[in-house]
Formats: sequence, structure tokens, C-alpha cells
Amino acid sequence: MKLPRSFRVTAIVLRHADWGEADRIITLFTRERGKVRAIARGARKIRSRKAGHLEPFTHITMQLAASRDMPIVQQVETLDPYLPIRDDLTLTGYAAYVIELLDRFSYEDGTESPSTFQLLAETLKRISAEADPWLAVRYYEMRLLDLLGFRPQLFQCVNCLREVQPEEQYFSPGSGGVICPRCGQGLPGLWRVSVETLKHLRHFQRSNYAEASRAHPSAGTQKELELLMQAYFTYLLERELNTPGFIRRIKG
Repeated sequence: MKLPRSFRVTAIVLRHADWGEADRIITLFTRERGKVRAIARGARKIRSRKAGHLEPFTHITMQLAASRDMPIVQQVETLDPYLPIRDDLTLTGYAAYVIELLDRFSYEDGTESPSTFQLLAETLKRISAEADPWLAVRYYEMRLLDLLGFRPQLFQCVNCLREVQPEEQYFSPGSGGVICPRCGQGLPGLWRVSVETLKHLRHFQRSNYAEASRAHPSAGTQKELELLMQAYFTYLLERELNTPGFIRRIKG
């Protein structure tokens, strides 16, 4: 996609990497162009005015200049630094997880992604504002699956299409949804799903955040739901995520 000489984007910083002696390559997720990489000239210099605006998890607006390789950061302004995330290692872990998920699934194709951008920004705000961000992260996972086109079927058996009954079920990552006990008996590669876990997954899938936040799953259900979702993402990505292990180490 050919870019204009100079363009403005609203973005969240996903990550950065050192480049040359004083520059940084910044990976952004923007509302206007999806995932974009840009060069911040001199960002590693002590007196750089850009550096503080280009830290991961920061919500910014910026002016970029097109170049032959990557756009160059001209101006940048912080809209929300999500400061509580930086002051708490557990919140940092959760924020890194939601960013890693989006980063792994997205490509630099210049596609406008307002819904995905809004979901990311809202989730980071919830993580920084809520006492326990567990539910905000689980809700993000379900909404992200919708936006990516991997919405799991949780109300009917993906094999026989019968309505799911209130009993323990199986989940098939390859088929993208629940398989009833009759169809799943003896099949390889299925995960067991308890009634309570399935109930909460369905609740998150069909509810807005205000409705979803009324849920109070038990500690056991939380663990089962979390492991199931992470295993599903691992299947879709064909590799394990880095941040879940980091979060587990922090929480002990």
C-alpha cells in the first residue's frame, strides 16, 4: 500500500528494539493502518523528547513521514500512558499478554482496524483501572477471537449440530468448538470442558463488558477457563505464547 509523504495515526506501542547507535524501531498498532513499524531517530539519546512517548503500552498520536524502508517518527504525543500498568508487575504481565496476542496474529498490511484498536485500548484501560484484571483479559480473548474470525462454537456440537446440554463437554481446537460427549468419546486431541467453564465462556461471548463483568467464577473455573483459552491460542498460532509463563511466575 503506497503511503502519503506524511500521515497521522493514533496508535498503541506494542514493542521497540534498538537500531543503530541511537535509533529505535517502534512496532505500533494503529487505528488507521493496523500494525506498523516506524523508526524513531535519536530515541535512545538521553535528551530525546520522543523516548518517553514510545514505551510499550502507551496510547499515542503521531505524525509519520514515509521513507523507502519504514516510516519515520516526526512528532508524537501521549494520550494515555496507562501509568498503573507500569507501577505493578502483575498488571505489566497482563498488558504484555494482550499485546503479545495481537502482535502474533496481526500483519503489516496497511489495513484499517478501528474495532481491534478500540478493543486493545479499552482492555489496557481496564487493566490499569480494575483491582483484578483477570476478567478484562478473558473478555478481551473472546472478543479478539471474534474479530480475527476464530469465534468458537459454544452452543451446538460442531459435529452433530445438536444443542449443547448442561453436562461436561469436549472442546476441539481443530473444529473450532464444542463436541458433545456422544460424538467426542474416544476421539484424540480433545479437551474436557466443565459445565461451569462452558457457562462462563458462553456468557463472555454473548455479553457486553458491563454484563460480562457481573460474572464471579470460582478459582477452579478461572484456572480451567484460562488454560483452555491459552491452549486454543497456542493451537491457532502453532506455537506457545511467552507471557502466560511470565504471569504465572509473578503470581507465584
